[in-house]
Amino acid sequence: MEKHINNAEQSLIQALKQGSHKAFDRIYQMYSKRLYAYSLQFTKSPEEAEDIVQDVFVKIWTNRDHIRQNETLRSLLFIMAKHHLINAYRSRLNHPVYEEYVKYTETLSADDAHYNLEYNEFAQYVRSTIRTLPPTQQKVIVLSRMQQLSNKEIAEKLSLSKQTVKNQLSLGLKSLKDKLGEVSFILTLLLIN
Repeated sequence: MEKHINNAEQSLIQALKQGSHKAFDRIYQMYSKRLYAYSLQFTKSPEEAEDIVQDVFVKIWTNRDHIRQNETLRSLLFIMAKHHLINAYRSRLNHPVYEEYVKYTETLSADDAHYNLEYNEFAQYVRSTIRTLPPTQQKVIVLSRMQQLSNKEIAEKLSLSKQTVKNQLSLGLKSLKDKLGEVSFILTLLLIN
């Protein structure tokens, strides 16, 4: 059955590249709810999440001639949503309240260098924190957040039950949130790189 779904999506992608509105609508039906749920978990705003989904699909339509994916659009769509989320997060960083916070941290002494962590240092910190988790939780988080696999796909890949995958993902993310504290909002965005 999964092979049938893949073949159907391949046909839809080909039709989309040729300008089929029907194929576009079908792809939208296949992915819009998942992209919305994914975006909502970060934005916490239904309006923003909906805007991100709309922007992603507008870009898919306007750039349909340049789509290189032939089998599935899943990764492309989630990567595009991720970039929109990062841009939305950055725009919040330009908010006056955040600017005041930045000015405050700049006045701190050199001893407070942890306020000035560079992105790469932070990303390394997140990766090393993931490595402190039990092996199954590490694998499940990497497959879920970095490779965008569904719980079912992860279960098949790791020979686990779907419920075990769900439990391990939940436990792993909770542990990471506890260990990373305030930065947990952007944690998953970094993991998707």
